[in-house]
Amino acid sequence: MGVVARRTGARRMRRKFRVVVTDVDGTLTDASRRLDAGAVAAVRSLEDRGVPVVLATGNVLPIALALHRSLGLSGPIVAENGGLLWTRGRTQENTVERLANPMVARAAFRILVRAGLPVRRLFTDRWRESEVALDTNVSVTRIRAALAGRPVQVEATGYAIHLMESGAGKRPAVERALARLGLGWSDAVVLGDGDNDVEMLRVAGCGVSFPSGSARARAAARIVTRHEYAAGFVEGLKTSGVLD
Repeated sequence: MGVVARRTGARRMRRKFRVVVTDVDGTLTDASRRLDAGAVAAVRSLEDRGVPVVLATGNVLPIALALHRSLGLSGPIVAENGGLLWTRGRTQENTVERLANPMVARAAFRILVRAGLPVRRLFTDRWRESEVALDTNVSVTRIRAALAGRPVQVEATGYAIHLMESGAGKRPAVERALARLGLGWSDAVVLGDGDNDVEMLRVAGCGVSFPSGSARARAAARIVTRHEYAAGFVEGLKTSGVLD
């Protein structure tokens, strides 16, 4: 249980939101990154009520798609920290859009190696199509310093460090995902805990973070829950009014 943070949102919001956008690790999971039964029940309840759930994750698409199917979700998937957008087809096959140039990220990784930084790519990078994800053994500060002036952005999730083409990320990808549903930011409750969620949290109709979230995520959110991790996810859905 975390401390009571500012804007805990003790009162439910009166406005009705039409879509939920959620991160995965640290949001649908507990502190050990295990999927939480309460969060699973919550997203299934939302879908049963006709509220689509959009996954916005730094995970690769195969992992996100398996989770999407297991949970019975209907919304699009934003994977690779905004580098890929998967949309379920209605009259045609499912589509995958690549929204970032992977060559930019790969070139940035080579620069880091030449600079002598002991960076390590994640095991899942063998399936990554739009970016490079690194282990957290080297600080974000050192990586950003080595890449200063390059057309690449460096984002930390708390679980990995992502190298992406400048201008990419979760916010522009989720905006496209919402447009596929005929919706906009004002219709969305966004729940996230990392620095890579900040821009989404700022523009959402209701942004929710948790005591276990990063300082920047908490500052960007409209609601900061009392509970951490997945328990905070369920609390945030209820406080926003999107879930009874």
